Amino acid sequence: MNRKAIAALAGGIGLVAWTAFGVLAAVVAGAHGAPLFPDEALLHWSLGHRPAVALAAARGLTATGTGVLPYALVVVAALVAGRTAWQRLLAVLLGAACLGAGQAARHGVMELVARARPPLPDWRTHASGWAFPSGHSTTAALTAGLVILAIWVRAPRGRTPLCLAVGCWGVLVGLTRVHLGVHWFTDVLGGWLFAAGWLGVCLYAAARWLPARLVTGPVSTPDSKHARNATNPTNPTDSTHRSGEGPPSR
Repeated sequence: MNRKAIAALAGGIGLVAWTAFGVLAAVVAGAHGAPLFPDEALLHWSLGHRPAVALAAARGLTATGTGVLPYALVVVAALVAGRTAWQRLLAVLLGAACLGAGQAARHGVMELVARARPPLPDWRTHASGWAFPSGHSTTAALTAGLVILAIWVRAPRGRTPLCLAVGCWGVLVGLTRVHLGVHWFTDVLGGWLFAAGWLGVCLYAAARWLPARLVTGPVSTPDSKHARNATNPTNPTDSTHRSGEGPPSR
């Protein structure tokens, strides 16, 4: 796919995701943060299916959706995606900027909607702040999307199973938030939609406006080679000495 096709695809996905997120956010705000249709049923189901092993696994998995690990995954994916040192550096900077700015934007939306979390007695892990959209779900989905993009670019063979595994991780992190009782399901859904919309915007902007020379890096030209040769001329005396000729007579 050329850059124009990538921009069109990313823009379309982003538009659909932002439209769905806007509708969901409006419904949540219109209900004054009250749980929506699927929220209470899914939370009650989770309350009844909490064996110790499942709780331990959910706590371990949910911990991977925050902190340093998502950034570490993005950095590793960027290093793998680039073919040159310049491309790797650019990929690391753009990936970290996409993730960090997305987290900041989500926090702003969270403060605007100000939706309360489920009842505190149902919690089985620590949580803070408002509920919508879920921070862990957003961060994990953003990270998964960036890693999948790197795999798709760099690994033409066998990439489908890897992409599916990374995508499942992103989804499961969000579901653990419901299982642990700290989010309604629509908080998690909002996080997924927000992440999809944000990734669409970032990919569209990169494909549409990022100059090609920034992607390919500095290019060596004949003029630059001539300039380098001109700065290091051959010493005539040395060449004369190497040819076996003696010093000039007086």
